[in-house]
Amino acid sequence: MNLKKVSDGLHKLNTSQIIALGFAGVIFVGGLILWLPFCSAPGQAVTFPDAVFTAATSVCVTGLSTVVMAVQWSPIGKAVILCLIQIGGIGLIALANMIFISLRRKISLKNRRIIKESYNLDEMGGVVAVVRSVVKCVFLAEGIGAVLYAFCFVPEFGIKKGLVHAIFLAVSAFCNAGIDLFGETSLSVYVSNPLVNITTIGLIIVSGLGFIVWWDLWDKFRKVLRKDLSPSRVFRVLRLQSKLVLTMTGILVFSGAFLVFIFESGNPATLKGAPLGTKIMASFFQSVTTRTAGFYTMDQALLSTPTVIISLLWMFIGGSPMGTAGGVKTTTIAVLILSIAAYLQGKKDVEVYGRRIRESYLRSAMVVAGTSVLILFTMTVLLSAAMPGVDLADVLYEITSAGATVGLSRGLTPQLNVAGKWIVILTMYLGRIGPLTLGTAVVMRVRNRPGSTTHLGEEDIMIG
Repeated sequence: MNLKKVSDGLHKLNTSQIIALGFAGVIFVGGLILWLPFCSAPGQAVTFPDAVFTAATSVCVTGLSTVVMAVQWSPIGKAVILCLIQIGGIGLIALANMIFISLRRKISLKNRRIIKESYNLDEMGGVVAVVRSVVKCVFLAEGIGAVLYAFCFVPEFGIKKGLVHAIFLAVSAFCNAGIDLFGETSLSVYVSNPLVNITTIGLIIVSGLGFIVWWDLWDKFRKVLRKDLSPSRVFRVLRLQSKLVLTMTGILVFSGAFLVFIFESGNPATLKGAPLGTKIMASFFQSVTTRTAGFYTMDQALLSTPTVIISLLWMFIGGSPMGTAGGVKTTTIAVLILSIAAYLQGKKDVEVYGRRIRESYLRSAMVVAGTSVLILFTMTVLLSAAMPGVDLADVLYEITSAGATVGLSRGLTPQLNVAGKWIVILTMYLGRIGPLTLGTAVVMRVRNRPGSTTHLGEEDIMIG
């Protein structure tokens, strides 16, 4: 193999192609490592598809699992999974560049451009500082989460095992991975535990806001402390990105919890007969976890039909940009809703909070949402064909969960055949790299050609 040709080929790749190939490479290598005998617990052999599936669900921070994580893997295997989750959560590009920074290597202009595009930044100035800030924020949040979890798990499991559970769950929750070491019941044992519920919900929400929103809020908080800004004006002076994210997050969390509470309070299989406090915590947990976390305190197969429908929609929406969450993102849905409202009102521009949204963002939102729907439809058809006889609701829940990198399942994941496993692996991968990244990666660059800037004549068509 000519290494120079390979190197030249890599240099010609654009950012989207590098991200797509990078994640695919980590999944494949992670699968090979987990396939090795020392990664499995004694007497627990693992097949190659299951090893790749576990690597994919870890790197894609999804949470679906064809094996019981607590039983299948040895301590080494669990450590590998934790590393893969961290890679998926922080981002492959950020971690790779942090290694260069640690080794005091200079970050090239191309790498700076990759960081800029992968984090959707407006300019390349300060991109290295952005990477440092991302990594610091991630480890700080995970550390706080681990300490809080330790207060619950150390008394229950002892110091060593309790700390392992606390650290693993904190990393998994913040990265929205939905993977735990408690067996097949996820966090259902802790449905009435306020510390576990509130800590998990907090980590999921905070990581789902996105780092840009974090920094914006922190900047305004410092101004309030210095008395340069009145607390009543904090929301007003936030960036439009932060306003949309916080508004959509609040609406989704509270409306989702309210609807789950209404639909499940009378369900004898879930919350009927439970104390009011447990019902409220379980309702909020379900509302938050469906937006890409994957943990559960209620068995998803026992949920009422209205709750399943709400969960599907919430999974599809997901979290917010530049965070660890999946889905089409809150800002995408916000832009689509605002554009529909503007059209119905006869407005030319899409406006919100005193600002006009660029037309390019409207097109991007339509591409992301449309491509996501197409991917979910295609994969649902394929999985239905690969798993004949399986209820359509279970297939749709599985694919939506995989495509939005959520990790919730109605019990179908352990039953997947080989073809079904590869379909779900591909769905998780496509959901993790994102429809917009995928589209940019596979579309050839537009070359300047004579006549390429001409405009064709218009003709009317009928819509609706």
